[in-house]
Amino acid sequence: MGVQSREGCVVSMRSDPDGRESWRWAEEGRILEEALAELAGLFAREPAHQPDWDAERVRSVLSRLALRLADNYPYFHPLYAGQMLKPPHPVARLAWALALTLNPNNHALDGGRATSQLEKECIARLGGLFGWETVLGHLTGGGTLANLEALWAGRELHPDRPAIVASTDAHYTHARMARLLGVPFIPVPVGADGAMNLDALDRVLDRTAVGTVVATVGTTGWGAIDPVDGLVARRDRYPFRLHADAAYGGYFTLIRERLSRTARLRLEAVCACDSLAIDPHKHGLQPYGCGAILFRDPAVGSVYRHDSPYTYFTSSELHLGEISLECSRPGAAAAALWATLELFPLVPDGPFAGQLWNSCRAARSLAGHLRAHPAWVILEEPELDILVFSIRSPRASALSRLNRAIFDRAAGGGLHLALLTIPTGRARPALPDLDPDVDVVTVLRTCLMKPEHLEWCVQIFGHLEQARLATARPA
Repeated sequence: MGVQSREGCVVSMRSDPDGRESWRWAEEGRILEEALAELAGLFAREPAHQPDWDAERVRSVLSRLALRLADNYPYFHPLYAGQMLKPPHPVARLAWALALTLNPNNHALDGGRATSQLEKECIARLGGLFGWETVLGHLTGGGTLANLEALWAGRELHPDRPAIVASTDAHYTHARMARLLGVPFIPVPVGADGAMNLDALDRVLDRTAVGTVVATVGTTGWGAIDPVDGLVARRDRYPFRLHADAAYGGYFTLIRERLSRTARLRLEAVCACDSLAIDPHKHGLQPYGCGAILFRDPAVGSVYRHDSPYTYFTSSELHLGEISLECSRPGAAAAALWATLELFPLVPDGPFAGQLWNSCRAARSLAGHLRAHPAWVILEEPELDILVFSIRSPRASALSRLNRAIFDRAAGGGLHLALLTIPTGRARPALPDLDPDVDVVTVLRTCLMKPEHLEWCVQIFGHLEQARLATARPA
């Protein structure tokens, strides 16, 4: 069972022999049952009503669904270290399920009275993470739509400067969204650290009417942070909007004082951006389907020009549906995020910050294990919790074959990684003697975003060594 993609993983589900996962899920079920009873009591004034459903048929369908879901990767386990996936916190799962009994729709106050207010509180807290006392924003289905909304707002505000600029390591959807918006997209090369090259950006700004520059805070491949501080300085000379795609790395602002000086300065500068996207469904412990778009200046709301005489009729307050491209949006997402923020406040010395730091420590710990062995090489020191590394080989083509073989062997042994394809020149600083007999090489990548990864680094390295030795043995 399993598939392999360019940056995918081949995995198999592992059993739960000691029953710990089953016990935890049973405990969650009991907590949810208690909360559901409390919620039902709060609506006891309503006339009795019982929806018609067949419990036995539902039980049968869910049993079959469980079998289908077994054809999946163990995203919840620390030995899954491939894509940006980690389980939502139980409080998020339970809050989402509790809110689903009402199924509120945050398109307007009529559709989600309580959850609309919860969403506004969540947006205020996310804005506070970046020092924004006033903020316009809302939750989205994910970072892609959040970024699209920021780029669309930039086009509407500055139609005379249509071009969008992002680094070559920015998420590929930025180029796609520029095509959707009908505006030029200009990729700017990155430097050796994987961050946008400012000299190359200057050349673009000197000759092009740029409306929006996208600063990536935590690239998908390397976890690199663009020089946001340098971009802020350039915005004083060039009339562009600065948008931070902080979908992955935004939460690390909370622990910036523990990171390198370069990372700290770049994260501190995010507060000066005009807008930002952040994904609570990545590092914010939420189920997938929870992103957010934030604008520093609430006046940006004027570009939406959204009015509906049949939807907004019970309140003079600002409706979230009036400041979003999406209309129907799940109030359950706001309930889940609000509950999580209640349990884990966004404070630098809190347990949530500690979890983020443990992920960074895990990347550094695994890098240390690999660096101590002559067979392995670290291609770039981890800035956040993403580590890119490779087996050593004299030729680029052989290096790719060996890394793919290790990837397959590791998956067969229970460790699930990702493959990253990069220009061969990108590997040369770490491998100066590498024979560039091909233009691109395939290397290994781990995303150590689960706080438990720190405790599993020795085992992860052990799996890597087993895979390397098995690959080196003659067939």
